Amino acid sequence: MVLIAAAVCTKNGKVILSRQFVEMTKARIEGLLAAFPKLMTAGKQHTYVETDSVRYVYQPMEKLYMLLITTKASNILEDLETLRLFSKVIPEYSHSLDEKEIVENAFNLIFAFDEIVALGYRESVNLAQIKTFVEMDSHEEKVYQAVRQTQEREARQKMREKAKELQRQRMEASKRGGPSLGGMGGRNGGFSADSFGSSGVSSSSGGSSAAIGITSIDVDTKSKATASKPTSRNALKLGGKSKDVDSFVDQLKSEGEKIANLAPAAPAGSSNAAASASAAAKAAISADIHKESVHLKIEDKLVVRLGRDGGVQQFENSGLLTLRIADEAYGRILLKLSPNHTQGLQLQTHPNVDKELFKSRTTIGLKNLGKPFPLNTDVGVLKWRFVSQDESAIPLTINCWPSDNGEGGCDVNIEYELEAQQLELQDVAIVIPLPMNVQPSVAEYDGTYNYDSRKHVLQWHIPIIDAANKSGSMEFSCSASIPGDFFPLQVSFVSKTPYAGVVAQDVVQVDGESPVKYSSESILFVEKYEIV
Repeated sequence: MVLIAAAVCTKNGKVILSRQFVEMTKARIEGLLAAFPKLMTAGKQHTYVETDSVRYVYQPMEKLYMLLITTKASNILEDLETLRLFSKVIPEYSHSLDEKEIVENAFNLIFAFDEIVALGYRESVNLAQIKTFVEMDSHEEKVYQAVRQTQEREARQKMREKAKELQRQRMEASKRGGPSLGGMGGRNGGFSADSFGSSGVSSSSGGSSAAIGITSIDVDTKSKATASKPTSRNALKLGGKSKDVDSFVDQLKSEGEKIANLAPAAPAGSSNAAASASAAAKAAISADIHKESVHLKIEDKLVVRLGRDGGVQQFENSGLLTLRIADEAYGRILLKLSPNHTQGLQLQTHPNVDKELFKSRTTIGLKNLGKPFPLNTDVGVLKWRFVSQDESAIPLTINCWPSDNGEGGCDVNIEYELEAQQLELQDVAIVIPLPMNVQPSVAEYDGTYNYDSRKHVLQWHIPIIDAANKSGSMEFSCSASIPGDFFPLQVSFVSKTPYAGVVAQDVVQVDGESPVKYSSESILFVEKYEIV
């Protein structure tokens, strides 16, 4: 078939939307569309009409027509099948079949039309594939957007912290009778590293700093503020690893630049602290595992983003089952899996795995059973994905409740509860950001905690959370803070129990299905788990 154009028009012949698929002048396509209502006659039962050169195939849709213009040589049965697919696409992108909705969703409809027909010929696609192609969902874009939002949130947080720090410095200077820091905004006015304390922009010990004709102000606790000698106009110093260098490198990385790590450095910020704790726990679980000639590894990964007031902003569980065979005698095997996995889990087998065997018996085997699996290689044979917006899918809920104590600070109550009680979470770390240079006063807590003054975070550690120890809490207070200072919280943990429920039941030989001794390891870890 050759499809010339697809259009949506009213029953009076007014064209709302039209997409042509072959080279044709505008006047010609407008003439074909204008001729359609004149060819319609009342009482006809069929849904096509022909002229000397083209065929109109149409379908009524309430007050509208879905219209296809094809050549007369095209197959009428294929035309009708294509018309039905076009008619199914319209309600997917337009909530109601009226002119206003069609116009508002015109671009999505045109994109969908282009997926159905290319250069006048029908593409072999169904409705689900069209929706996927038009959506153009990109995991990389989601990750980029999440990183961008986190950076913007951290930048706003730093601005608030700087403002509070300046206010405190101004109050201290006024108490000592020195000039106000806020009043030094003259031509040569400025601030030195000392006036910012440990949170300053520059460091006197070789830190990154740049000053052009700026007079430094040194506020000493024993004397009044005195003006120091102006720094050099080209004083761009490179050297020590200050926070400015780290933030600049982080900014370059976020913009896609590849930065080589010249020396190992401690991770900065609450997010990296949680990630490093998760990686260490993951490595500890994977260590000292005895591996048989047939070894299975099940990796489950969580990406979770929750709102501080409740609600799921993002929940994604993805995993991979890998198979490693060390003895060629066990190269031709079948792997039987438990069918009791998480409801709604999307499973995808390797292209060389027999899909029908997996669908009918939940068994993994090669399409060509005469061929063995590769030796001494980790082969990914099954992967899965589970996405949900349901709060019941969250394995561990965190409730952080900061409240103003009326003295310029906050009292903070944090509690956790294990929702997925089939899991045993190990090495749980909850990292709470704190205002700069403000040490918390912890009143009650389960587990252990550590205040990191360099990163300005409170790290709360719980060794194990399981059904017998499913909840706990911490209470602390901070001076000079607001409720927003304690977000986002970062959580990390590992578990030997997979979240998705993908579990091996047995491994047998292809010939005779005799059992094969195998070993397996399962790990659930967190890529990102935050409360914002």
